Amino acid sequence: MITRFRLIVAAALLILLMLGPMLAAALLVWLDLPPEGRQAMDETLAPRLPLAVMVLLFGLFLGGMLLRALLRQYVGAPLAMAEQMRLMLGANRTFRLRIEGPAEAQALARAANDLADQRDALLADVEAQVVAARAAVEAERNRLAALISDLPQPVLVCNLDGRILLYNNRARLQARALVPDGQANLVGLGRSIFAIFDRALIQHALDTLQGKLERAGSQPLAHFVTVSQRGQFIRVQLAPVLASDSRDITGYVLTLENISRYLETDNDCDLLMRELVEHSRASLATVRGALRHLPQSSEAGAEAAVIAQEVERLAARLAVSDQRYAEAMRARWPLEEMLAADLLIAVVRRIEHRSAARVRLDDVPEGLWVKVDSYSLTQALSFLAGRLHEDYGVRRFALRATVEGERVALALLWTGTAISTEILMAWQLEAMSDGGESSPLTLRDVTDRHGGEFFSGRDTASQQSLLSIRLPLAAVQDGEGVATPQIESRPEFYDFDLFHRSGEDHALDDRPLRTLAYTVFDTETTGLEPSAGDEIIQIGAVRIVNGRLLRHENMDQLVDPRRPLKPESIPIHGIREEMLRGQPTIDTVLPAFHRFCEDTVLVAHNAAFDMRFLQLKEQSTGVRFTQPVLDTLLLSAVVHPNQESHKLEAIAERLGLPIIGRHNALGDAIVTAEVFLRLLPLLEDMGIHTLGQAQAAAQKTRFAKVSY
Repeated sequence: MITRFRLIVAAALLILLMLGPMLAAALLVWLDLPPEGRQAMDETLAPRLPLAVMVLLFGLFLGGMLLRALLRQYVGAPLAMAEQMRLMLGANRTFRLRIEGPAEAQALARAANDLADQRDALLADVEAQVVAARAAVEAERNRLAALISDLPQPVLVCNLDGRILLYNNRARLQARALVPDGQANLVGLGRSIFAIFDRALIQHALDTLQGKLERAGSQPLAHFVTVSQRGQFIRVQLAPVLASDSRDITGYVLTLENISRYLETDNDCDLLMRELVEHSRASLATVRGALRHLPQSSEAGAEAAVIAQEVERLAARLAVSDQRYAEAMRARWPLEEMLAADLLIAVVRRIEHRSAARVRLDDVPEGLWVKVDSYSLTQALSFLAGRLHEDYGVRRFALRATVEGERVALALLWTGTAISTEILMAWQLEAMSDGGESSPLTLRDVTDRHGGEFFSGRDTASQQSLLSIRLPLAAVQDGEGVATPQIESRPEFYDFDLFHRSGEDHALDDRPLRTLAYTVFDTETTGLEPSAGDEIIQIGAVRIVNGRLLRHENMDQLVDPRRPLKPESIPIHGIREEMLRGQPTIDTVLPAFHRFCEDTVLVAHNAAFDMRFLQLKEQSTGVRFTQPVLDTLLLSAVVHPNQESHKLEAIAERLGLPIIGRHNALGDAIVTAEVFLRLLPLLEDMGIHTLGQAQAAAQKTRFAKVSY
C-alpha cells in the first residue's frame, strides 16, 4: 500500500511542475506590458478566469490519477513484490509471484520465480543429503523407542531448572491421579516438576546424588517418599543425567510408584499382627493361670509341666516374632538404606545453605550404612543446627557418625553451653521449621519413625557439647558399585534442546522469541460485544514449547454462558444451546485455563477481542491474566504492511497453510499457532528477535489501537 506521505509529496511536485512555468511566464509578460496593456489584459482574462481554473483543476485531477496509478505500479507493486519474495525465502517456499502489472514488473517477477525454482532444486538436493545423513540417527532413536515403548513405570526427564523435557503416557496418567479432581494436568513439555513435587525434596535428592557421584563406587540413585495432594504416598527414584564429557549433572530422570496400596496392606498386616500378639499373650496368660489351679497329683502335675513348658516356648517364639516383625516394619517405606557419608554430606549442604553457620564433617567409617527417611532426618539435623544458631549463637559445628554397638550415632558437636534435658524435650515436641520451610513433623516423630532416640551431653574426647540421634544400623547395600541402570521410556513427548536452557533468569522482554513457551488460544462467544453482556461459550488452547507445536497438550472446553445464544452467531461457530447445557460455567473454566497457560506468553489472533472477555471476568473469578500477549494480526501487519488483508484466512493462505477446523475454538487456536510459527522467521529477518522487540513493533501498526 502506497504511503500517504509519498502520494502527497508527488502531488505537490506535480502541481509545482504544472503551475510553476505557466505562472512565471504570465508574470513576466504582465510586467513587460505598459499600463494600458495591463488593463486590457485584465479586462480580457478576468471574465474567463473561472473557466481557466476549472480546466486547470481538471488537468490536475487527471495528472493526480495518472501519478497515483504510476506510483501504485512502479512503487507500491515492487514493495508488495519484496514482501512476497520474503515469503519465498522461508515461510512458504512454494509461493510464487503473480505475473501482472507493467512489462518491467512482469519481467522482474519471472526472474524472481526462476531464481526460486533454482533455489528449491538446490535445497531439495541438500535436504536429500541431510535426510540420508540423519537416517542412522533416526533408526537408532526408533530402535530405542521400540525397546521401551511399553515401560509400565511412569517416567519423567527434567533439566536442572525442573522443566520437563520428556515424559511417557504413564507419567501423565499418574500425575493426573495425584491432583484433586478438576485441576489441570500438570505434566507437559516445559512445565515445572515443582508443581507436582516440593522443590526442597528434589533439591535434597540432587544433593544426595552429588554426594554419591563424589564417592568412588557409589550407585548414583536417590529415593524419597512424598504425599500427593490427594493424600497418596508416592515413591520417587531419581537418577542423574550426566554430561557426555564429565560427571556434571545436567538433568535427572524420575520414576514414580504409587505405594499407597502397599502401605495400606502393610498397615493391615501390622494391625493383624498386633491383634494376634495381644490375643496370644492374653490366651497364654489365661493358660498359665489355669495351670496354677490344676490338681497337684503326680499324673496331673506331669501333664501341667509339659503344658507349662510348651506355653513358655510359645511365649518366647511370640516375643521373638514380634521383635523381628517390628524391625521389618521399620525397614519398609518410607525408610531407605543409604551410606552415612552421603547422608551427612546432604546435611552439611542444607545447614550451610540455610544459615550463616559452617559445618566440619569428621571422618565417617567407610561402608557405614543407615536405614533412614533421608529427607526428614536431614531436616531434623538442620532444624537442630538452626535452633542452636538462633538461640545460642553457635556459628561452627562438627558433624560425625560413630558406631555404638548395634546402633549408629549421628552427632552434632559445638563449643559452648550444653542443652538441658528440658529444652531438648521442648524442641522434640515442636513442629520443625528451618529456613522458612515448615514441616508438620516433630523431632519425636522423626526418631519414632526410625526407631531411634535422642541424646544430649558432652563429648569427653573433644570436650564439646553434642546432640546425637541414635539409629539402627543397616546392612550393606547389594549391588554397590554396579553400573547405573538405564531408566528409559518411549519418547512420545520429548525435547532435549531444553537441557541447554538451565539458569536463565533474565527478563522475558529480553528473551529470544524462539526460547519462550506460548499458549495460543481462541474463544467462541455468544456475540461480538463483550461490554454489552456477551459471554464466552468455548475456550480452545494449544501450547508451543521450544518452537514446536504440541497438539496433544491442548484444552478444548465448552462453557455454559447462562444466557441465550444470538441466532446470527450459531452458523459461525456451529455451537447450539443444547450442547452447552450441563457444561461448566466460566467461574470453573477460567481458573483451569489460567493454570493451563501459567508461565507462558499468550498468543491470539485479534487478541484485543479475546482479552477483553477475560478481563471482564477478573472480578467475578478472581483470576487475572498478567502474562505478555502477542497478536498474530499485529505481527502480520509488521512483516507485511503492504498487504491489504490480515484476516487469519488471508495470512494462512499467504503462508501456505491449509485451513481446517476454522470457527471452532481449538481449530482456530491451532491455525493461529501454525501462523505464529511461520511469522517467527519473518520477524527475525526484520531484526525482531526478542519478545520486547515484537511487542514494540506490534504497537506501531495501525491495528494496535483497536479495542472492544
